[in-house]
Amino acid sequence: VQLQAFGGGLVQPGGSLRLSCVASGFNFNNYWIYWVRQYPGKEPEWVACINHDNTDRFYGDFVKGRFTISRDNAEKTVYLQMDNLKSEDTALYYCVRDSDDCVGLGCYEYEYWGQGTQVTVSS
Repeated sequence: VQLQAFGGGLVQPGGSLRLSCVASGFNFNNYWIYWVRQYPGKEPEWVACINHDNTDRFYGDFVKGRFTISRDNAEKTVYLQMDNLKSEDTALYYCVRDSDDCVGLGCYEYEYWGQGTQVTVSS
């Protein structure tokens, strides 16, 4: 299982970024994918997730309509469009997959992690 996240960078408050997560090594169509972020020295925080067949999406309360998660199963890629970014969104963002048993389910078992992409929101 490999998950490669990219698309982070430095953006001003109110700006936008689109993160991408490219998956390989497993049947992508069978698994939910999560975006999780982490501040230095803090526990990871769930940001959003999308189910395996692209019919349901869920977001952390702090997103409040600013972020949109989507996926392209043909390209084995999940996206996180982040708009109206705030300084508190500054973090390392990871795409994550459930454990092998969670086929077609949202187990929130963060078994497989990508390498993370840094998002910095600053003027």
